[in-house]
Amino acid sequence: MRHGLRRTTLQLWAFIAVILGLGFAYYGLKPNPIWLVVLGILVCILRRRNYIKVCLVVLLALGLGLWRGGHVQDRLSVYESLYDQKITLTVRAQQDANYNKYKQFTFDGGSVETDEDVLLPGKILVSGYGSNSILQGDLVQLEGKLKPAYGTYVAKMSYAQMTVLEHKPELIAELRRNFVNGMNNALPEPAASFAMGILVGQRATLPEAVKQDLLMVGLTHIIAVSGYNLTIILRASKGLLAKQSKRLSLGLSISLILVFLAITGSSASIVRAAIVSMLSIWALYYGRNIKPINLIALAAAITAWANPLYVWKDMSWYLSFLAFYGVMVLAPLVATRLKPRIRNSLLAMIAVESICAEIMTLPYVLHNFEQLSLVGLPANVLVVALIPLAMLLSLFAGLAGMFAASIAGWIALPAKILITYMLDIAHVLSKTPHGFMEGIAMSTQQMICLYSVILIVTSLLWFKIKPESDIITDKKSDKLQGAEA
Repeated sequence: MRHGLRRTTLQLWAFIAVILGLGFAYYGLKPNPIWLVVLGILVCILRRRNYIKVCLVVLLALGLGLWRGGHVQDRLSVYESLYDQKITLTVRAQQDANYNKYKQFTFDGGSVETDEDVLLPGKILVSGYGSNSILQGDLVQLEGKLKPAYGTYVAKMSYAQMTVLEHKPELIAELRRNFVNGMNNALPEPAASFAMGILVGQRATLPEAVKQDLLMVGLTHIIAVSGYNLTIILRASKGLLAKQSKRLSLGLSISLILVFLAITGSSASIVRAAIVSMLSIWALYYGRNIKPINLIALAAAITAWANPLYVWKDMSWYLSFLAFYGVMVLAPLVATRLKPRIRNSLLAMIAVESICAEIMTLPYVLHNFEQLSLVGLPANVLVVALIPLAMLLSLFAGLAGMFAASIAGWIALPAKILITYMLDIAHVLSKTPHGFMEGIAMSTQQMICLYSVILIVTSLLWFKIKPESDIITDKKSDKLQGAEA
């Protein structure tokens, strides 16, 4: 029996091809007319409509990825002539400047302009002296030497002389600053900084000792803005309005997503989460289900297309999607093998999701960081389930600090107790002998082999269970013959 090619399968291959094209562009590969010859040969060999369609879609998507990546590479090449030279730049601050451990003010700069009024792409990391107050939205002039950078930064400028040319604080950033002040009025440190971390991913003011504790027990993700924060917010909106009006619930959910994006910034993880959340909400509204793997691939393709530096340099982008695969794809498949009473247990599912996320990220972490936390699972089970309550209580504490400072300490007392418990758990577990190991190296070949095994196991579980409810059906797919989905 022959089966038609599913539209969703074709879409998945297209998304993957776009990402591959962006990756190949980093190494200088460009679209080539020889591809048309290859396509012609394949058409003559295959002679099947479905196979021809696959070839066309994959080649087109690959070409689009290569074109986009090559275009960005050409624009980034401008920086090479500026490195190690004392130059003048004008940037728009993308965050408030923080006083770093080197006694400099540090911030992210975007919309880079040179002294020749040439607009440069990307984002640079700035640290230096001069203006004591640089706020998000300010136009800042920099004088110093430009150096190559890491991650999604195209360059960095250290020990720069900074001058504010235009003070233009953004409204949302101003509201966030007021909320931070309110949180500091309501909670002592480090509880206040931890509360801002779990709410909006702000962790610049968190003490280094606390950061180290969270790192050693595998809890750093709870103070990084991510899809988890957004999931909690969307669950609340769905619970409030879903029974009254599906349309109102949809509108509120999308509004909350946009507000959350504006407040927290457009990091790779939150953009991914926002895209996936919007697609999921859309599917729910129209009564359709989407394969989680397609959501992951689509979110990855969109974010990578918007900023190819995610594919080229950003480790957090890879970790984000690996963890997402573990939670959204692997964990549900594993859960189907468990007894119903276990599946219905919150702690059990948190453990399953934590294990699956650890499985997916562990090879990449070992390959790049050579670090392993052996107490990550118990730490996540003891802490993560309480994050929604901690977020709610922290929100009340911050609002109390803003509008009722005289009694904010009393209102914030439950938040203080809960956050203190979380920090104590992290501190105690971080002292576990041999609980955190370093120097565990993994080669690229070993990493690829492990992910291949994981993919094979996932596929076997998927085809054994075949959850039809997770598939978007194409009404025209029955008419297509000749290929397996």
